[in-house]
Amino acid sequence: MDENKREQNEMFTRVLGCATKLFLRNGYHATTIRGIASAAGISPGAVQSLFSTKEDVLCALVEHVFNNQFTVAERIVNGITDDRVLLYAVETALQLHMAESSEAVRDLYVAAYSLPKSTDMIQQSTTRKLEVIFKEYFPEARTQDFFRLEIASGGIMRSFMTTPCDMWFTMDMKIESFMRTTARIYQLPDKKADEMISFVSGFDLAAIAGETIAAILKFAEAEK
Repeated sequence: MDENKREQNEMFTRVLGCATKLFLRNGYHATTIRGIASAAGISPGAVQSLFSTKEDVLCALVEHVFNNQFTVAERIVNGITDDRVLLYAVETALQLHMAESSEAVRDLYVAAYSLPKSTDMIQQSTTRKLEVIFKEYFPEARTQDFFRLEIASGGIMRSFMTTPCDMWFTMDMKIESFMRTTARIYQLPDKKADEMISFVSGFDLAAIAGETIAAILKFAEAEK
């Protein structure tokens, strides 16, 4: 790797690390390119030479966060079950807990599910996973069919993340409602939805969500 390429890669990781810290602490909308540049110790123009817009920075972070939460979910179920539907239940429940951990994290997730580039990235990557997970329930479905189903379930996820928990809508209620709603989309039997809800209740996902966010922040520090 030549010197210019190495320096560019180092700047990319430094900027992404600083942006990650700001997004997780302040939220997406309160974070600016100027603020990211200041944290990284470079000019706003230098940031925009790597990321044309703030949404491009978000897309880079979304890829890391979603891969990380899926890895965490796989680790949770490893040795317990190889049922991909139950893995989906854990990952989505974990995401709901992460979004509920702070208003800044909620803002970050909602932005990721709302802005065009990041939404498209989520839809494309999630569609591939959904096809593997739910193919047995839709044996004749094509990839484009699962893409359309992802638009529906992704919209539901965004709505549930946007709405904060309170005494009338606890996290347990939110998770149960999400599982039953998405189970209908993917034509799962009621018994399977019951199994999903029961399975995720066996884990302390609030604590795991906190640990996952802390790990992402640690990654951000390392990237600086």
